[in-house]
Amino acid sequence: MAERGRTRWGTVAAILALPGLILAGLAVMAVWFATSDYPLGGAPEKVPCAEALAFGGARLPDGAFEGRCTVRTWLDTDYEAEFRVPRAELWSWLRRTYPQALEPDTGFCVGGGADFCVDMDSEVTAPPGVGANAVQIDVTYEGPQQALVRFSAFTV
Repeated sequence: MAERGRTRWGTVAAILALPGLILAGLAVMAVWFATSDYPLGGAPEKVPCAEALAFGGARLPDGAFEGRCTVRTWLDTDYEAEFRVPRAELWSWLRRTYPQALEPDTGFCVGGGADFCVDMDSEVTAPPGVGANAVQIDVTYEGPQQALVRFSAFTV
């Protein structure tokens, strides 16, 4: 009989410990969510700029320099590219890459201080096989010779 009593107390102890373990797990998750910028994943990862621009149907313009490119994936995919380009090459690159794009505008620019931006639905403006659903390009002039380009191609 003594053996049987120990089994019951072991079962009771396990049942009573379960809520405490669940609360401890929830506390750990709360701390993790509060201290992590990307608790569910999707942190930015460096990628080659050719990959980032290709996702939006583009290639780096001639003379581009200081390129920094990332991808974030979780529920959607978002490629970001930032590079500088000579102003003389900028317009020919835009027209060559997105000939059907609407005229540049300043009304829908994502980044503050952009001189102009292009916001496109890739189904209309990109060649077949492009992975992105939308492409946004913000351009900030950095003097008479060069421009800073922020390129984003993403799924929605």
